[in-house]
Amino acid sequence: MAETDTGHDSANGAVLPFPLAAPRPRIMFDRRELQIILRLYGVMVAAGEWRDYAIDMLSEQAVFSVFRRASEMPLYRIAKTPRNARKQGIYSVMTADGRILKRGQDLTQVLRILSKKPKLVT
Repeated sequence: MAETDTGHDSANGAVLPFPLAAPRPRIMFDRRELQIILRLYGVMVAAGEWRDYAIDMLSEQAVFSVFRRASEMPLYRIAKTPRNARKQGIYSVMTADGRILKRGQDLTQVLRILSKKPKLVT
């Protein structure tokens, strides 16, 4: 006999599984990218400017957010968006209000916008 609309096989009374949607792949930072980001993070923590971070792996982008305090909004977000690879660049650095400070293909070059500038000592 044929399967009914209820998902049961009327021939032997077995319940057929509902077809699941294929899981969407998540975008992630690889080991090399994390080493570069965490090296900058360590320098900024040592300088007392950053204190916490979060990593989000979404279906369209991976985001590394840095915080001054864990209870606040992120100071900066470092995003990896592969769909922008041919347009503006795969990596971007954004401020808390969403302004993009820098984009590019090379993560090291993009992160230079966040490194501390030398101060003039008089």
